[in-house]
Amino acid sequence: MVTPLISIVIPAYNEEAGIRKSLDGIVEKNYHSIYEVIYIDDGSTDKTYEIITEYPVKCVRHPINKGYGAALKTGIRKATGTYVVILDSDGQHDPKYLDQLIGMLPDYDMVIGERTANSFQVKSRQKGKRLIRILGEMLVEQQLPDYNSGFRGFDRQLITELLHIMPNGFSFSTTSTLAFLKEGYTIGTFPIVVEERIGRSSNVKFLKDGSKTLLLIMRIIMLFNPLKIFFPASLLFFFLGIGWGIAGYLLAGRFPNSASLLTILGMFIFFIGLLADQISLLNRTKQRP
Repeated sequence: MVTPLISIVIPAYNEEAGIRKSLDGIVEKNYHSIYEVIYIDDGSTDKTYEIITEYPVKCVRHPINKGYGAALKTGIRKATGTYVVILDSDGQHDPKYLDQLIGMLPDYDMVIGERTANSFQVKSRQKGKRLIRILGEMLVEQQLPDYNSGFRGFDRQLITELLHIMPNGFSFSTTSTLAFLKEGYTIGTFPIVVEERIGRSSNVKFLKDGSKTLLLIMRIIMLFNPLKIFFPASLLFFFLGIGWGIAGYLLAGRFPNSASLLTILGMFIFFIGLLADQISLLNRTKQRP
């Protein structure tokens, strides 16, 4: 059996209303014969799984809902192609862009379909995305591409080595972008138009996932560059302590206890930051499949 060059992995959860659009697009262009197409039914409670099985594609089913990232991990581990392409099953991503993305994969370690200005986006999530973009650009010290676009492709070997640090939730795309940039891999982009999803509304809610977004920000900091936070904080407390100590000595003739505590706190934060940096480096160590 010849190993397919491209594996297309598509996660799905309760998408019975819109999943036929992506399935029809793939079958019409005969991608199911040219490439390995794997759908991951992530514990759907509607007819999503039954609809997928009507088409000539592979389907792996989770017995329970594990999350977007977990579904992608399953698909990537099942994939046998040299490259893996992922896209959403809810009608937002048009399969017509697959040829362009696949054509760029030999030249880049990751290729991302960047959403154009006229693409559909949920307005309530734009502020959170902007905050994460600012943080991400601070951490990698360069301008980010469309960091959370769900239409992308990678070298399968490279993404498999990083699966252990990928989250099981909706932030898989964000984390994979930052991980590839931090590892010095090349990322190519091209414009795509994303349409409004078909059927149910998105699982990502502003109030429900606001705390998750904050936790994601903290996780990204600790995973990729904890010293970006610990080092400035340590300098702040250290020099506050020194400044307060000098002021106390000049005004009262002694170095205040509070100044000593601030100075020592700054030193402790610095050493904790060094430890956190070493731990993050160990966590990002590539895992061979």
